[in-house]
Amino acid sequence: MVTLRNRYEVVRPVYSEDSFAADHEKVCRRRKTILQHIKEYLTCDSKRATNAVLSLLPIIGWMRIYRVREWLLGDVVSGISTGMVAIMQGLAFSLLASLPPSYGLYTAFFPMLTYFFLGTSRHISVGSFPVLSLMVGAVVTRLVPEQGAPANITGFEGLTQDQQRVLVASSVTFLMGVFQLAMGIMQVGFVVMYLSDTLVSGFTTAAAVHILVSQLKFVLGLSVPGINGPLSIIYTLEKIFVQITSTNICDLVMSILIMIVVFIVKELNNIYKAKLPVPIPIEVIMTIIACGVSYGFNFEERFDVGIVGKMVSGYETPIAPNMQVIQNSAVEAFPIAIVGFAVAFSVAKVYSIKHDYTIDGNQELIAFGVSNIFGASFRSFAASTALSRTAVQESSGGKTQIAGLISAMMAMIVTVALGFLLEPLPKSVLGALVIVNLKGMLMQFSEILYLWRKDKPDCVVWVVTCLGAILLGLDIGLAVGLGVELLTVVFRTQFPRCSVLANIQGTNLYRDHKDYLHIFEPKGVKIFRIPSPIFFANIEFFKDKLVEAVGFNPLRVLRKRNKALRKIKKLLKKSNDDTTEKGFRDLFSQTTDDMNMEELDLPTDLKDLPFRMDWNAELPPNISVPRVDLHSLILDFSAVSFLDISALKGLKMTLKEFIHIDVDVYIVSCDAYILEKLHSCMFFDDEILTSMFFPTLHDAMLHVLDKHKDKKSNGRVGECLDVQKKYIYPELGLLLE
Repeated sequence: MVTLRNRYEVVRPVYSEDSFAADHEKVCRRRKTILQHIKEYLTCDSKRATNAVLSLLPIIGWMRIYRVREWLLGDVVSGISTGMVAIMQGLAFSLLASLPPSYGLYTAFFPMLTYFFLGTSRHISVGSFPVLSLMVGAVVTRLVPEQGAPANITGFEGLTQDQQRVLVASSVTFLMGVFQLAMGIMQVGFVVMYLSDTLVSGFTTAAAVHILVSQLKFVLGLSVPGINGPLSIIYTLEKIFVQITSTNICDLVMSILIMIVVFIVKELNNIYKAKLPVPIPIEVIMTIIACGVSYGFNFEERFDVGIVGKMVSGYETPIAPNMQVIQNSAVEAFPIAIVGFAVAFSVAKVYSIKHDYTIDGNQELIAFGVSNIFGASFRSFAASTALSRTAVQESSGGKTQIAGLISAMMAMIVTVALGFLLEPLPKSVLGALVIVNLKGMLMQFSEILYLWRKDKPDCVVWVVTCLGAILLGLDIGLAVGLGVELLTVVFRTQFPRCSVLANIQGTNLYRDHKDYLHIFEPKGVKIFRIPSPIFFANIEFFKDKLVEAVGFNPLRVLRKRNKALRKIKKLLKKSNDDTTEKGFRDLFSQTTDDMNMEELDLPTDLKDLPFRMDWNAELPPNISVPRVDLHSLILDFSAVSFLDISALKGLKMTLKEFIHIDVDVYIVSCDAYILEKLHSCMFFDDEILTSMFFPTLHDAMLHVLDKHKDKKSNGRVGECLDVQKKYIYPELGLLLE
């Protein structure tokens, strides 16, 4: 299909940066000093105070626009649906944290109370998250192992093993909250941007593998002690396979049946989600059935099935964190804080875009920090969000965090009044529910082939992060993945895809000369583009690629010319006779001695010669001076965002090397900030002039063609210019006159 294209015509002079500055006055902007910034930040008035309150308490903003008649019923239905899922996930995920199941209900209640007031997302369901639960569980089993004595920590005296574990989990959660709160106050919410989607995908997939392995002991009914540290997953699998013959058949059969039923119903929920008012709460239904069957047939005694057991009724008094535990877990608490915020922020961002409202990353850090500190004081463990639970809250009609508050109230009702009904629930049922909910994360393995086809460095980040987290542990694996991710960024900027550009005939556009057929490349002109910042790590790469593009090393050419010139001057000094061709040949056949390399790198001095030296003319056969057909080199800096001091020095040296061999160098589309930096760093001198800079690539090309149109040594340059006038730029009005 042929589409009509609008045409435009521009008539203006050919500008260099100097002439553009002369014709167009630039506004002089005064930059604020550091003291002015501090003064402005500390200044307070009524408007700033109001904005600060609204920012710190986002509930005020959405409560003022709350539509009771339209939203309240949806929030209530959503809260009930989400509450049932949150209760089941709280019980199940507490096993990942190596804690009694009742404390998972604490995590479904306390953090939500504070997030309701402080959070900016209206849709995420705050509570337990399997990856965080597993990371907390690694600390718990390290300090309070199932077999053997616990760590020598003051405050463990007189406590049972479960109480010690609860103290460790709450202390780690408290420190996690402190980290999040501190980052929020210091406005460093941007750190989560360093965790790319690829890295998070590989990390959560590895966490899913850890979760799967950790739940096998419950599904198989085995007694396997918790193991942490590098290769812990290998050692855990070894212990499971050693005991595989002791599998509890009742636990296994019950787990398989529950996983099959839950999987099928979840698939039906996805297929018919448009027709169902709310998803079928299959986890709740299977939990109720399993509780009834276990109680009726007395699974605990008849089949030796492990059950939830005694549930804590009501809420216990607040506790203070243990400082020794904090000291022993600081290294693990920081990645837990980062991962928890990264997951919650990613999910919140998805739904904020879908429902057209904004979220504040720094305020989210403050909200989760306060929520985890508050929850830890009441014995809950690390809170974030789960995508499946948030999807239920949003899809069932939730509009605001009133739905989250109602779900927290449901967890409170179960904790206070109905907890005893869950006591006969087999732990294998909770393990089965955890495993079947891993489908989404385990399906991320399919991303490997996609990433390999589309972006191999991203694929490397995914694979290394996943393998590192599986084999070395989640905390070390996250650090390894982050390191590899940063290395890929360095790799992309240190080794960018440089290109030689050419003009697309009939336009003022320039593209890679390898990609198009009908292009215009004037003889003696080379356009080189580097699509990245230039800094200390890639300045040598820039030089090498530039030499490769032009086809010669300017410094070697200069040295060859200076050697030849020294021989010529030596001959002229010895003899007053006319220099003949034979004299030149005899001279060039001699070896050169006492040559100083520093002198060879100086510009060629042709002032004392009685004749004009043409280095591209035919020279005697005994001398080898590379022929340079290039008269103009244009550097396209449109994609260069910054230059550091090392790059400035290297660039200046490179430009001078080309200038010394009579190649005109032009820099085009240079950012204004970079130009300011070049001036402030004394980049310009007698050789490197501001007139070398042009605002656009087309301006520089027209200037070069005009400058060399009458030079006979250029061969067809004048002819090219005529073609340019007649054929290439007629509609632009930029013809040279």
